[in-house]
This record gives sequence, C-alpha cells and structure tokens, in this order.
Amino acid sequence: MLKKLLHHYDYSLLAVMLLLVGFGLIMVYSAGSVWARLFFETPQPPSYFFIHQLMWFLLAVPVGIFGLIFPYQAYRKLVKPMIILSLGLLFLLFTLGNTVNNAQSWFHLGSFNIQPAELVKITVIMYLASVFSNKQHVISDFKTSVLPPLIVVIAYFCMIAAQPDFGTAMILISIATVMVLCAGLRAKHLMFLGGIAAVFVLLFYNKFLSSNQLGRFTAAYDPFSDADKTGRQLINSYIAIASGGFNGRGLGHSIEKTGFLPEPQTDFIISIIGEELGLLGILFVVFCLAYLVFKGFVTAIRCKDVFGSLLAIGISSMLAIQTIVNLGAATGLLPITGVTLPFVSYGGSSLIMMVFSICVLINISAFVNMKRSNSQLD
Repeated sequence: MLKKLLHHYDYSLLAVMLLLVGFGLIMVYSAGSVWARLFFETPQPPSYFFIHQLMWFLLAVPVGIFGLIFPYQAYRKLVKPMIILSLGLLFLLFTLGNTVNNAQSWFHLGSFNIQPAELVKITVIMYLASVFSNKQHVISDFKTSVLPPLIVVIAYFCMIAAQPDFGTAMILISIATVMVLCAGLRAKHLMFLGGIAAVFVLLFYNKFLSSNQLGRFTAAYDPFSDADKTGRQLINSYIAIASGGFNGRGLGHSIEKTGFLPEPQTDFIISIIGEELGLLGILFVVFCLAYLVFKGFVTAIRCKDVFGSLLAIGISSMLAIQTIVNLGAATGLLPITGVTLPFVSYGGSSLIMMVFSICVLINISAFVNMKRSNSQLD
C-alpha cells in the first residue's frame, strides 16, 4: 500500500509547501534579527527566531510523515480522542496558560510556546467531516445532523474567544461555515446558522472584547487617529510595503524591522517581505499559498468519499481563510487579530499543524489518484 501511495502522491503540493517553509525560515531570520538583539531583556543572537523556527520544523517533519502515510479514512476513529484532548488542553489554559500579548493562549515550555488552538482547528475539521459524512442520509434533519456539531463548534468558539483570541475563534467559525455550506444542508438551515453566527459576533464585539481589542478594530480603518498606540503597527506596515516598491530594498535591508514595526517576524512578516523583496516577494507568497488552496479544492471535488472530500475542503478553507485574515490585517482591510501567515510567520504550533494538514491533503490526493488509476485500468 505504501509503495502505491508513494507512486500516486501529488509531489507538487509537497514541493510548494517545502518552498514556503524554506522561504519562511529565511524571512524569519531577516525580520527577527534586530528584534532578537535589541528588544529582549537579555539580548539574543540575530539567529534566535530562525533557530527556534527551524527546531519547530524539525519537529514538524515526523508529524508530516505520519500525515503522509497514515490512511486518511482512519482519522474517523481518532476524532473522539482528539476532541477530548483539545478540550482538555483548552480547559488547562485557564489555570496553567501563559499570557502573551494580553491573551492566555499558550503553554510555556522552556523557551517554547505551544498554542492548543492550532490543534483545535484540525480537530474541528476532522470532526465535522466525520459527522456530516456519517449523516448524509439525514442531512436535511436539522436536529439530527446539524445541532450536535453546532454545539461542539460553539463550545470551542467560546473557550478560544474567552482567552481572549477572537481572531482564531472567528477563523474556526469561518471554517465550520464553509464545511456546512459544502455538506448539503437546506437553504433555510444555512440562513438560520448565519443568523446565529451574526448574533454571536455582535455579542462578543459589544460585551466581551477588551478596549485593547476594540482598538484593533478601529485602528484597521482609522490608524492615524491613534498613531502612537493602536495605529502604530498598521501605519508602519503601510510604510514598509510602500517603500519596497516592485523589487524591494533587498534581502536584509528593511528599515521597519529595526524597531518601528513591532515583532515583525510574526503576523506582520508580509510587510517585511514587501519592504525587502517588493511586490515580487508578496506575489510569490500569495501564488504559492493560492496553489495549495486550489489543489486542495480540486482534490475535494475529485474525491468520491464524502469524508475525504469534506476533510480536503476543511483543510483548504483553513489555509485560505487564515491567509486572507493575515494579509487583510497587514494591509488594513481587516482588523488586526494576531493571525500568522501560514508556513511563513514565526510560530511553532501553527507550522506543525499546517505541515500536518497539507500532508493529510496529499494523502487524500494519493488515494484519489490511486482510485482514478485503477478505474482507468478497469
């Protein structure tokens, strides 16, 4: 079986993913070199963030290999343990979690931070794919097919939003929405779910967001009203992207990373890419991510197994939504939520889960290609 899978892997997906990871390592080194030396209590070497990100990638390699060779159909049996594990980790965060940037979203282990919400995203994708594939025969029955998974997703949403990590919570809801749309629900059920989602968004916006988080929303559309505080990051992002022009200043020659743009190696790394490598660098990243998303949806369309199709849709939508949210924040089109750019931004938990997700997608694609090949022989 493994030899057949190796023959039918879509190696273009693997190559593009590794290309993005390699590019991300270079840009993390460039973007974080000054920050590591000047903005820690104890100055670190310029390679500090690069070495940590490389170590995370080395941890991601065996996880990715598991995703490549483990038959995707078997994830149905792992859904319940994954739900128990992810919920348990979220509960533990409220007592043992480490607060970073006003959000208690991480476990601190030595010099590493682990974010359970990244595990939650792939868990919800597998859970919804399993539930909706098992209940295709009653998919029009709202109470049977929609209400139980809806309660689970809302529970995850509330726990993540309470950290507070509103950006990840909204990405989770967005992924669930895409999967619900593709599962074959009735139009009236979709409208009802849309109404519930709108109520939750308004409720959290008006009642639960802190003044700091509300400032991120206002800064996205009027950053110059508070240029020294909430608008600082976005204004310097504008300057970085604009000054890069078409070709950029050159790799390593960013001015904004020297203290003007806070923590440039994380969710605003695209701004440093724009400054150093210009529009060409931004287009390279966007093209690579768009290719992964496109191939993911093509795999979903070709997959005749409902579970595999929905799993591919969930992974592809997660990658697309997270990319849109990150780029939207860096350009002022969306509020700043602290969401990383997949494979490129500094962040170990995100990198491991993204590598695993793409490898699962490659696994689904291999089974699809294998079936198509067998049917042609018949």
